[in-house]
Amino acid sequence: MIENKKKPNPIDIHVGSRIRLRRTMLGMSQEKLGESLGITFQQIQKYEKGTNRVGASRLQNISSILNVPVSFFFEDAPGEQAASAGGLEEASSSNYVVDFLSSSEGLQLNRAFVKIADQKVRRRIVDLVKALAAEADAD
Repeated sequence: MIENKKKPNPIDIHVGSRIRLRRTMLGMSQEKLGESLGITFQQIQKYEKGTNRVGASRLQNISSILNVPVSFFFEDAPGEQAASAGGLEEASSSNYVVDFLSSSEGLQLNRAFVKIADQKVRRRIVDLVKALAAEADAD
């Protein structure tokens, strides 16, 4: 008989990745989040990998500590997108955003960008990045 290890549920993996995303965006360690919840950082690791499922009350506590609504953890969850091709394209583009914000450069850029209060300066930065991307495409 073939041993079949139980794989984490895709929703649990997604929720865990969103916990990790928000935690890293805030510059918070697994240890700090665990302390705030009264659990070990190893338990946070298991949540973030989707190995362990996050209970409703714990997810509510996490959302409070990370200062996001509970719905944040379910945004773009598997099965949420429409069955149309457009829905699938949307899901892959949101995965791109999560991947970007999970990268060191994306995190640094995001942290610096949100500190800029002047809306006009922010718009000009976006325009600059678009121009640089268009220039790279032309090469």
